[in-house]
Amino acid sequence: MAVPPYPFVALVGQAELKLALLLCIVNPGIGGVMVMGHRGTAKSTAVRALAAMLPPIRAVAGCLYACAPERTAGLCDHCRIDGVPAKSGKDAHAVAHRKPAATSIPVPVVDLPLGATEDRVCGTLDIERALTTGIQAFAPGLLARANRGFLYIDEVNLLEDHLVDVLLDVAASGVNVVEREGVSVRHPARFVLVGSGNPEEGDLRPQLLDRFGLHARITTITDVAERVEIVKRRRDYDNDPFAFAERWEKETAKLQRKIKAAQKRLPNVELDDSVLFKIAELCVKLEIDGHRGELTLSRTATALAALEGHDTVRIEDVKRIAILSLRHRLRKDPLETQDDAVRIERAIDEVLN
Repeated sequence: MAVPPYPFVALVGQAELKLALLLCIVNPGIGGVMVMGHRGTAKSTAVRALAAMLPPIRAVAGCLYACAPERTAGLCDHCRIDGVPAKSGKDAHAVAHRKPAATSIPVPVVDLPLGATEDRVCGTLDIERALTTGIQAFAPGLLARANRGFLYIDEVNLLEDHLVDVLLDVAASGVNVVEREGVSVRHPARFVLVGSGNPEEGDLRPQLLDRFGLHARITTITDVAERVEIVKRRRDYDNDPFAFAERWEKETAKLQRKIKAAQKRLPNVELDDSVLFKIAELCVKLEIDGHRGELTLSRTATALAALEGHDTVRIEDVKRIAILSLRHRLRKDPLETQDDAVRIERAIDEVLN
């Protein structure tokens, strides 16, 4: 029996990180989370714990990309061909609307190692099959495995530039395109991108940083009582992970119900023009380049309203997620002495109050 991961609800502190991950689960369109902070602050533990507590997803049986059977768009070539066979005659309409066989799979969590090659990430020619059968076939990479799940990159600020370019293209389109060795493949690659790193080891390329919807900063907890609680819980988990996970089952189930309710509520949450104008005014006040600031703020505030059980986005929702959404979009001024969070809080006081 596989050892259960550390429960998400048992994590001590790091409220900013946990909120960012939950909001991206409610609405993956937010664009993922960039987490910068000290080592050993439960960054990777939080990602794996959250994915493990999510309910299984429905996928087309045998699909290498875990396509959703209920979707009519965004399917891979294999699912389109198998789901809608080429037939004609009086049964053509019924066949065209036949749904492919489905199965349940856990939410994928894929680690992208720093030393990975582009072929390993994107996919390449299946050499073994080519040698044994003479048929050119595609061997999917990490992006294929991560579709509809999490792609986690630890030390993302140390990632090779050529892999950063690949991620920029795929994150923008949601599709991975591979053209090499006579193989031409397009497949869906939509995932919650989670990157983590230590700011002392270097900055992230601005082009990639801008692709992350939210930016959470994690610091080492200094409260002595909380530090003691972290050690005690970790010791209990190491001694008996099954008993520890069972102890947190009720809290886990409660959060699962809350996430599921938020996902159902999200399409019906209203964002009034009055709030949208305030969002735009805040971005103008902070001199945010482009329009991703407004888009991310509106999506994240809507997801927060859904998570909190509201039918309408409130100004308070915008205040809570403004720093998460805008911290990494501020213009860098070498002469600026104020922290980014302080600048945003000052603008919130002037615009939203």
